[in-house]
Amino acid sequence: MPFGRVPEMLEYFTKANVFEAGVRRTTEGGGQAYVEVQTDQMEALEKDTPEAPAGPSVQQVSVDGAFVPLVGKEWAEVKTLAIGKVEAPVLEKGEWVVHTKDLSYFSRLADHETFARLATVETHRRGVEKAGLVCAVVDGADWIQDFIDLHCPDAVRILDWAHAAEYMVKAAQAVFGAGTAPASQWLEIQLHELKHGEPQTVLGKLRGLRDDLAAQGGREEALKVVSTSLEYLEKRKDQIRYQEFLAAGYPIGSGAVESANKLVVEDRLKGAGMHWARANVDPMVALRTIACTDRWEEAWPQIRGRLRKQAKERPAMRRAKRRKAEAASIEAKGLALTKLRPAPKALAVVGPKVKDGPNRVQESSTPRKPAANHPWRHMPIGRARSRPHSKTSTKI
Repeated sequence: MPFGRVPEMLEYFTKANVFEAGVRRTTEGGGQAYVEVQTDQMEALEKDTPEAPAGPSVQQVSVDGAFVPLVGKEWAEVKTLAIGKVEAPVLEKGEWVVHTKDLSYFSRLADHETFARLATVETHRRGVEKAGLVCAVVDGADWIQDFIDLHCPDAVRILDWAHAAEYMVKAAQAVFGAGTAPASQWLEIQLHELKHGEPQTVLGKLRGLRDDLAAQGGREEALKVVSTSLEYLEKRKDQIRYQEFLAAGYPIGSGAVESANKLVVEDRLKGAGMHWARANVDPMVALRTIACTDRWEEAWPQIRGRLRKQAKERPAMRRAKRRKAEAASIEAKGLALTKLRPAPKALAVVGPKVKDGPNRVQESSTPRKPAANHPWRHMPIGRARSRPHSKTSTKI
């Protein structure tokens, strides 16, 4: 729940008084601890490559992203992985429907490659590598295909039914007009054929619309929409064999991960007036993945262990930080004194003098000893002049 509501709830149930700032600090600290725990686990998996646990006979893997508001009027995409066990088909309203149960999630605010690496901790935990069959139900984004290539390259790739239908709707509205009877009639027929018939039949209908628009001329915008829809679905024609997928008991909708976007990310991070610091997004979504799957019994001991380890290391870190600051201060003072002290003047080097002429004599700069007949030697410097002795009388 939002941080501001926690003090009120705790006071009511436990009679304990806490402040919102403390709630925020404690929550984000616990979330950051879990982020570090999972990062360490991922690095250990990459280093040691242990054998993965066994997975279910049929498993669904779906990946998607949702945008959250950041401080400074920015938006950033939080990517989420949803993994679940595929149940046997059941008959609902005259149609066979496939449900996915036992869902778990992994979310991070990261680029595509980093997210794929970090998510290893969850794909390994859920036994994706050892699952009997993996159904990768995703949209058509290229980065998601790269994710599937990394974690389950042998998966059956299925384009999410809602995404395929969305492109059919766009084409119908562009040609026949949004909300018109012809658009609804054409769309109903083609969607039924796409789900229960041959995808090539539907692609042929889209090609017919494209060719008719090109022949008519003057409807460039509609032609562009139809061409885009046709190219999108043709590129993924192996992923829209919905009749085969349903007959085999595979899920064809990525509702699991779309629900995860709402449940894990949007319900908590996209409230009215919320703007998050980038550094605080991962701690929050890490805790949300625990809360939304009720995995506290497994995760909380890991968080508590990390927090205790940090508490033991904190005094040493403070001392190291203080020593570093003191060393930087001493160095800065030394640099300041060096700048203030004038640089010593260069002393002129006096070399020996050389007289010109054919018989050049080099004069040494060392002082010479005066000659024996120099007048200086006859000066009575430092000694009394000689004079006749005189008698003196002393009175006692």
